[in-house]
Amino acid sequence: MAFNEALYKEIMEELTVSQEFITEAAGAFRWDLEQGLKHSEFSSLPMLPSFIGLPDGGEKGEYVALDFGGSNVRASVVRLLGNSRYEVLNWVERPLVTAEYNLISSETDPDNLFDFLAEIAGEAVENDHDREFLLGHTFSFGTEQQDINRARLIKWAKEIAVPGVEGQDINDMLEKALIRKGFGNIKPVAILNDTVAALLAAAYSYPDTRIGSIYATGYNTCYMEVMPDVGRPACIINMESGAFSKLVPNKWDLALDKASEQPGRQRLEKMVSGRYLGELFSMLLKELFELAEKPSLTAVDMSAIMNDKTRGAAILGQILEKEALGDDSLEKIRELAMAITIRSARIVAASWAGTLWHLAGNHKVEPQHIAVDGSVYQHMPHVQENVRRALYDIMGEEAGGLKPVLVKDGSSIGAAIAAAVASFG
Repeated sequence: MAFNEALYKEIMEELTVSQEFITEAAGAFRWDLEQGLKHSEFSSLPMLPSFIGLPDGGEKGEYVALDFGGSNVRASVVRLLGNSRYEVLNWVERPLVTAEYNLISSETDPDNLFDFLAEIAGEAVENDHDREFLLGHTFSFGTEQQDINRARLIKWAKEIAVPGVEGQDINDMLEKALIRKGFGNIKPVAILNDTVAALLAAAYSYPDTRIGSIYATGYNTCYMEVMPDVGRPACIINMESGAFSKLVPNKWDLALDKASEQPGRQRLEKMVSGRYLGELFSMLLKELFELAEKPSLTAVDMSAIMNDKTRGAAILGQILEKEALGDDSLEKIRELAMAITIRSARIVAASWAGTLWHLAGNHKVEPQHIAVDGSVYQHMPHVQENVRRALYDIMGEEAGGLKPVLVKDGSSIGAAIAAAVASFG
């Protein structure tokens, strides 16, 4: 088994994105954003209105937050205290699949799934059937949003295949389930995706926040749009920015896209998100070592390889012959993982910069916080510092006023804030 040095050099050159590249990417992202606001066929960004604005930090009261976006469902009771403060009073989390039941398969009765959600919400309020609660629902799947409380599921993702839900109003199904389970006192008043929830959660504590981003298994960004002439309500716009398609991919990006579940879609996401970083890394290792089969390494494995030489060697030793793992080869593999990660961070920063330029218009970008939630941003080595460095590369001194803030439990806190904004709106 030989390590292909010439191919390694070619790959590293392709993965290195220059200041010029990310600056042009930021400009292209702004153009696509503004074309999307005009409903132009030339934009790759959906630009979906959320029908909700930002909180002012003074919202008060107790609200139920339901977070449905992955393998576990969470419900909590959040008390908003005003003055940008809150506390979580109760928290319930349940898996959708166990040895006893499976609530995500094509054999699942949709009523059983929504009854399960209703029971978790009821447990969060300690089975109180009398007191009225307003519920905000973070639902992290593609929807066609029609109002702050109305959104129809377009298509399931994340291995969920429950029939009879696509095309349906999600909160209507939830409300019926709450009534069936005896919790008609819990009223769903808002539905939003996790990116919007992250922005709301940060803006409650940092009123200057205008952009929210999920940088995790997937990638997305939203922002508060206030321009009066864009044909959309003044509200948070969910850009579905992972769909951005104006970046020039290299040949390995194209190969990854071709082998993906949905070729031609989510092109930006396939270059930056946790779900695909490990896939690209595995594909490149297969070529570099001329392996018979592509290994199955994840972004978590990449983190271990970059962070810990001993652990990294152990992971790679499972797929490579020991003689290939000399110190020089191991270091090159670590550098490859770093190059993939740094490229991701710099492209993400470009999408933020393009959004900031749109918000600023013809003026300077104002100092502000940027809300970020997600495992890649929080845990992946080299991400945070390279996002910051890329913002300076693109924006110069204006980047000095930008403060990315990690939002923890953003989906739950944001759902509660959405319920409050909806009730006051």
